[in-house]
Amino acid sequence: MLKNLVYTIPKNHHSEECLKELLTSHTEIKFVSLVGIDLSGNDTDEKIPIKIFLDDINGFLKGAVQTDGSSVVFPGIATLNNAKVDMLADTEVNWFIDYNYENIDEKTGKPIGTLRIPCFLIYEGKAIDSRHILKASIDYMKESLLKFFKNYPELLAPYKITVDDIDDIEATSATELEFWVKTPQEKAHTEELSTSQVLQEQYWTRTKGCVRTALEELMVLMDKYGLEPEMGHKEVGGVKATLSKDGNLTHIMEQLEIDWKYADAIQAGDNEIFARILTRETFRRHGLDVNFLAKPIDGVAGSGEHTHLSIALKLKNGKRINLFAPTKEHFLSVFGYASVMGVLKNYEVINPFVSATNDSFRRLKPGFEAPICIVTSIGHSVDIPSRNRTILLGVIRDNEAPLATRFELRAPNPHTNTYLVLATLFMASMDGISYAITNNKTEDNLLAELSKDSGIETDYLEKDRSYRSEEDVFEDYTEEERNKLFGKAPATVYENLTSINNYPEKLKALKAGNIFTDKIISSYATGVERRWITEIIARIIPNYCEEIRSYKMLHSIEKSFDVDVTRWEHVNKLRYYLMKDSYSNKSLFTKIHEAVDIKDYETVSRLQVEMDTKMNELRELYINYKKNLLDI
Repeated sequence: MLKNLVYTIPKNHHSEECLKELLTSHTEIKFVSLVGIDLSGNDTDEKIPIKIFLDDINGFLKGAVQTDGSSVVFPGIATLNNAKVDMLADTEVNWFIDYNYENIDEKTGKPIGTLRIPCFLIYEGKAIDSRHILKASIDYMKESLLKFFKNYPELLAPYKITVDDIDDIEATSATELEFWVKTPQEKAHTEELSTSQVLQEQYWTRTKGCVRTALEELMVLMDKYGLEPEMGHKEVGGVKATLSKDGNLTHIMEQLEIDWKYADAIQAGDNEIFARILTRETFRRHGLDVNFLAKPIDGVAGSGEHTHLSIALKLKNGKRINLFAPTKEHFLSVFGYASVMGVLKNYEVINPFVSATNDSFRRLKPGFEAPICIVTSIGHSVDIPSRNRTILLGVIRDNEAPLATRFELRAPNPHTNTYLVLATLFMASMDGISYAITNNKTEDNLLAELSKDSGIETDYLEKDRSYRSEEDVFEDYTEEERNKLFGKAPATVYENLTSINNYPEKLKALKAGNIFTDKIISSYATGVERRWITEIIARIIPNYCEEIRSYKMLHSIEKSFDVDVTRWEHVNKLRYYLMKDSYSNKSLFTKIHEAVDIKDYETVSRLQVEMDTKMNELRELYINYKKNLLDI
């Protein structure tokens, strides 16, 4: 069945003639779906019969399809009284066919497929979607670099080329996906998971049973779609499954990771969206739930999605030059150093696009290699590349393969909007590059500035901050030292969003070239704020209430000791503080509700931190209480 299916339609086959020939000869492809990405990273999906597409292919490619913009995340832009959004197909990327292996076409015996066509979302003549913002940022970067190369021809001298030798400038990226799989209804046992993690019982161990089968099937499918998977393996989280009487594994709870090859930055975003779909559907066919949350279980390592990027020159003779790789005995080139500096200096306004959910902040805590400090590591020496996993922005180098030189932002998670993050990274990189070029900075100048100590004033980076560390930032610095040297990390979505208003000078880096407009930034922030509040009120607090109700008194008066009574009193007191109102006192949950009602979001943010802290304290108290009971 898999041999006779069409998995992708490459960009050189997007003409009306090619599409008609392919789709009429593969009648198992019965639907078309135009895929637009809103500001929250949600992808649209619809089922349009293939006959309608074949009757008006050019119309589809030129934006004949429309959607209701009020049903996706564009607050303040597409409103109920003016919500029409046109969907313009992107013909410069690969298109995927999404197959339903549970719905077999009677005539062909093949699974029914839906052609997914990535598109731009156009509102009142202007593109407003995440894919277009990334495309615009790349176009801005290319135009800016070409202008610099023309005005400063000495920049290309180390490569022994001129601007006329350049065919294109390529922005490439790759992501890696971590996720949890489990049998349905399986509940997390935090102590067992935490113990297994500390003992490293799961990391890189052999996959078994249905997990192995699903992982292998997924990697085969990814290869057929041209995603070129490079590795699939167990991550640090998980516990050993149980073998049932019929020889099948049950009580599965494991964390996995899948890596695949880099691509053009926009294509990389599309690949990631489709890789998530493939992952979820493949494991579901094997009876397993897939969870893409950043921190599904408190006290256990979360799931990241490290985002890699690089910039290269494509020459007319076919050769490629990595602009980040050094041309002399150095860690990086001028472009590489400057890009790192641009990202680090402006990260306060990048971070709102990286960590935009309550879930993401559960992962970004000190420990578990959480990348919360605005700092990089480039290596102790040029000969030995860094693999410091405690920093925010890693520099990946291979002295034997200059084309592999790239940056790795370690903060994103599986629900991060990769398109917007990459757009902010390329814009911030150009801010650093512009500084370096217009101020005639050399590699030595930039390395010295990047490596400066706190208190030293420089032309670009902030005086009272430090930006490079080759040490373990969690083991070798106190919390006070980290906050002073690298800046205090935001604790909530609200605190993160305030950076947009608190750092207007840094925001200029994103707004250059009119890429991140005031309207786009405002719409994005409004959407994030709404989701933050809605999750707290409609999900987090109700879930906490259910959890608190499950913490019941388990000891009997006759068999209990004083310590049991005392421990339960501590548990119960905290239960009441969190959830129970009286005429004289309001619970913490009620205080949060009231702050939301009057839109006092600063208070909501402060109380949310207290709420999460108290819930963790309650869990620990209840565990200690149960440990001393014989009869439960």
